[in-house]
Amino acid sequence: MKTRRIGPFEVSAIGLGCMNLSHAYGTPPPRDVAAAVLNGALDGGITLFDTAALYGFGANEELLGSLLAQHRERIVLTSKCGMQGVNGQRVIDGLPDTIRASVEASLKRLRTDVIDVLYLHRLDFKVPIEDSVGAMADLVRAGKVRALGLSEVSAATLRRAHAVHPIAALQTEYLLWTRNPEIAVLDACRELGIAFVAFSPLARGFLGGELRDVSKLEPKDIRRAMPRFSAEHYAANLKLLDAFQDEAARLHCAPATLALAWLLQKGDDIIPIPGTSRPEHLWALIAAPQLQLDGATLQRLDALINRHTVSGARYNAATQAEIDTEEF
Repeated sequence: MKTRRIGPFEVSAIGLGCMNLSHAYGTPPPRDVAAAVLNGALDGGITLFDTAALYGFGANEELLGSLLAQHRERIVLTSKCGMQGVNGQRVIDGLPDTIRASVEASLKRLRTDVIDVLYLHRLDFKVPIEDSVGAMADLVRAGKVRALGLSEVSAATLRRAHAVHPIAALQTEYLLWTRNPEIAVLDACRELGIAFVAFSPLARGFLGGELRDVSKLEPKDIRRAMPRFSAEHYAANLKLLDAFQDEAARLHCAPATLALAWLLQKGDDIIPIPGTSRPEHLWALIAAPQLQLDGATLQRLDALINRHTVSGARYNAATQAEIDTEEF
C-alpha cells in the first residue's frame, strides 16, 4: 500500500470511510460482516479509518472501538464533532461546550485516549468558526486530540480556522461528478499545506456500477433525497455509467478502481476514503493506488463525467442550505 500524509501522520493512500457500516444507506450490515470489512481493510494495508459522532448516533464509533481497539497503534483514527444525534434527530451544533462534551463521549465509544484527527463535521452558521476551532484546539492542548480538520467548508472558512489553529485536513466530496473543490478550496489547501480527504469518491455507490435500479433503495436510504438519484435524473446518469464501465473494461479493472485512480492522480495530497459494507468489494478499493492512468485516459474520463454532463444537484435545497462549500 502506498502512503500519503495528513499533518504529522503517514497514512495509506486510500482510507476507509466507515459511515455505511452503521448509517445512511438503509439497513447496516450485521456485526460479523462489518468486522470482516474492517479486518479486510487492515489486511489490505489500509491504516486510515474515518468515523463520526453522527454515524448511527454513536453506533459507528462504538463499532470501531470494539473492533479496532486492539489495533490502535497500527491505525490513524479520525472522527467528527459538531453534528450529532439528539433525541433521535440530527443536530448541527458548533458551540464550544457541545464540542467538548461530544468528544468526551466519542473517546469512550472509540475506547481510546486520543483521536488522531478531529474534524468539525459541519459549520454551524450560528457560531463563529473561531469559537468552534478554539474549543477543538483546547482539546489538542489537553492531549485528547492530535490534529484538527474541517468538513464541507469553503476556502474562506478554512483560512479563518487555520488562523486559530493549524488545520491538518479538509474533508469534502470530490470525484468525477462533484468538482466543487476545484473552485477554491483545493487550491487553498495546497497553499496552506493541508491534506485533502475526499469522501464519497465512488458517488455513493454509483461508480461501483451495481446500482442500476434506484427504486429498490430502502425507504431510509439518504440517496432517496438526493436529486442525482431521483428517477428523473438517474436514467440520464446511467448513460454516463455505461461509458465509464466500458473504460474500466478496456483497462481490465473494476469501475471503483478506475474512479479512485482518477482521483489519486489529481494530486498526491488527495486521500480518498471510500466506504463499503461488503468485504468482497475491498480488493477493488485497495487496487486503486497501483493503477496508473495515462493522459489520454484521464482526458476521456474528465470529458465523460463532469459538472456539465451529470444530471441533478448534489444535495436537495434543504441540505444544501446547511453546507458552506463553494457551489458552481
